[in-house]
Amino acid sequence: MRLILTLALLGVSVGSVALAQYPNQPQFRDPATGQIWTPENVGRQIGPNTPQDRAFNPAGQAVPSPGSTVQTPNVTLMGTIPITAGPTVPIATIDNATLTAIPSQRWQVVLYLNNNSAGPINASVECRFTNSGSLVETVRANLPPVNGGQRVGLTIYGPPTNLFVDRADCRLLAPA
Repeated sequence: MRLILTLALLGVSVGSVALAQYPNQPQFRDPATGQIWTPENVGRQIGPNTPQDRAFNPAGQAVPSPGSTVQTPNVTLMGTIPITAGPTVPIATIDNATLTAIPSQRWQVVLYLNNNSAGPINASVECRFTNSGSLVETVRANLPPVNGGQRVGLTIYGPPTNLFVDRADCRLLAPA
């Protein structure tokens, strides 16, 4: 018991000394190597410019020209919603947009579109994939008709995952 207590105190004191080296900076301790990473030492190693390095240094990623694509995604009926469109409720809304990556393939945004009106709509959604505020790709998705009072789910595909993306902002272009 005494040995365990001594080792625990030694671990706390070593950890305190290591953390004191970089006061007031965000830091991460690699559990496998014990290396402490801070903004001062990340990306300082000489070697290939990997996607992981670009994730820490967004300025290190050069996208030749932000691309723009048009897609016609498949939609899946998720259910029905109350018809509430009116002066204070828009005809359609985007809900729960989530950015994820398909490893070694593409970035994707999964979202839901609610048709709050009684009639069918032809919706268009634009998603801007960015890296630390810099545009990587813009995607416009033209949806098939969505009937009144329906909630549909869809996936919009973005740039390849070898380009770092930290955000995707999606907005409804039509109906306005």
